[in-house]
Amino acid sequence: MPRFPAGQTLLIDADDTLWENNIYFERAIAAFISFLDHHEYTAADVRETLYGVERETILTHGYGVSSFTRSLVKCFERLSPEPVTEENQERVCGFARAIAEQEIELLPGVEETLADLAARHRLILMTKGNHAEQAGKLARSGLACHFSAVEIVREKDPPAYRQVIARHELVPHTSWMIGNSPRSDINPALAAGLHAVLLYHPDTWVLEHAEVDAAPAGQHLIELDGIARLRELF
Repeated sequence: MPRFPAGQTLLIDADDTLWENNIYFERAIAAFISFLDHHEYTAADVRETLYGVERETILTHGYGVSSFTRSLVKCFERLSPEPVTEENQERVCGFARAIAEQEIELLPGVEETLADLAARHRLILMTKGNHAEQAGKLARSGLACHFSAVEIVREKDPPAYRQVIARHELVPHTSWMIGNSPRSDINPALAAGLHAVLLYHPDTWVLEHAEVDAAPAGQHLIELDGIARLRELF
């Protein structure tokens, strides 16, 4: 028997919550490191440099494949032991393009879980990133029919959550954010007054890692190892 009654509002993340995402970026990074073949920097050194570049790029270009492409090129320009040529830049861009060419791979249990939850609760997709890119993934996923609304925001921070709460007239004690990222899905949602469910994903992007905040008084924070287990709660 579910712990929480029908009529909850469930804000649900997309990337690495509903479908695989970061594994494709990881494959691109591995190919990039192999192509760079740096003789002074270790693979770990190159990754740390790339993460630093990504943090810079996100500030001006947001998230998504286009932003990641810029980061790869900039990192290559910083670290390449050889002169940077147009051919090399095109090869680096190709690693990122391969991400956009991936088919949508739903995580186990997603389709049946959303169909079940949507029969009893209000589901809103809440994701961040490039609007066209995220909307395209949702359309290809076949999951759009389960959501009463879609929110694609530039950043998931407390003000963004508060705007969504106001726009959809959410009642805090029956509203939840569900996702795999402590940094974007859990901590800011708790700060905005929502309950939260953290869904474990083994390949959550390193820039989304963070210590999970304690739930404020009167709010719930629940951790689950898979999306199918949401049906035990809702």
